[in-house]
Amino acid sequence: MVSLVDVQTETGPPRAGTAGLLTVALVVPLQGPAGIFGPSCELCAVLAAEEVNRERGVLGREVRLVVVDGGAAPGRVADEVDALVSDGLVEAVTGWHISAVREVLAPRIAGRVPYIYTPLYEGGERAPWVFLTGETPKRQLRPALRWFTAEAGVRRWAIVGDDYVWPRRSARAIRSYLDELGGELCAEFFVGLGTQDFGDVLARLAGLRCDGVLMLLVGDDAVAFNRAFARAGLDREQIRFSPLMDENMLLATGADNTRGLFAAAGYFETLPTTDNLDFSARYHGRFGADAPILNSLGESCYEGMRLFTELARRAGSLDVRRMRTMSDGLGYDGPRGPVEMRDRHLAQRVFLAAADGLEFDVIQRL
Repeated sequence: MVSLVDVQTETGPPRAGTAGLLTVALVVPLQGPAGIFGPSCELCAVLAAEEVNRERGVLGREVRLVVVDGGAAPGRVADEVDALVSDGLVEAVTGWHISAVREVLAPRIAGRVPYIYTPLYEGGERAPWVFLTGETPKRQLRPALRWFTAEAGVRRWAIVGDDYVWPRRSARAIRSYLDELGGELCAEFFVGLGTQDFGDVLARLAGLRCDGVLMLLVGDDAVAFNRAFARAGLDREQIRFSPLMDENMLLATGADNTRGLFAAAGYFETLPTTDNLDFSARYHGRFGADAPILNSLGESCYEGMRLFTELARRAGSLDVRRMRTMSDGLGYDGPRGPVEMRDRHLAQRVFLAAADGLEFDVIQRL
């Protein structure tokens, strides 16, 4: 599904076909386990586009967003984006969507337009036309596991993940990190995307003498697991840690089910920095107090639009090869604080947070 998003500017919303527009495909999930993130992702990208337009746009052109449902089957998402690019209807692609979608979509783009991929991911993307804003295991999981070992004495872990590329490859990295730290991986459980019944997994977890569960679950799957984990009483015995646990998922999980739950990310809504307080004020000032809660996934879409803008401005062009050549060392300040592009990845601070009821308490910079 493809839909236009009106981006408000000083002169009102742009219209399709208006001269001087630069149209960007925003690929975000509107269905499936990750659909819980969609509203926040869309609004954060809209906010970024509006701010860019007030700064005279990208290379003097006003930005318009076209939303593509990134929660559909990967082949269908790739078909829709490919058609938009081939017909000259979009000149860049960005957004939060799972790695299974990226792996099909990136080859279809094939360097014709820049592709700004915003989620945390498993690392290793080599396509030279893909620029990545998200956290990778080396910068997110490795220091977090070191902290749990040193500060909390958590050494024995079980992994529960969805069965696709991000959890599988992250699990491989986790095994190597635990070897370095003298830790142990007791068990690995992988389930299909969309799983809501974790009875068998929980029964097996209950029989293990592990200190913690490392969750590599997406959206609604993680919510269902968290609720069932607490009902089973396992939250009294084992901590949970996830690199993909946002504020929307925390609310859906419920305050009674968040004991011993930790997350790591480059952004939290409660991050106590001037940059974030300013970002939050702009977001709620634009969309109201009842807007979808700010979260790391939505903020990543804001980051994707800002990075695309900075790349284009520095290169003076939308040419992917020139963007790549000029990208190393590109830096700017955003909601996450100061960031810098290195080898097409955004180097950034990563924080560890503990769930406190329905909020995250940021406890450590990793």
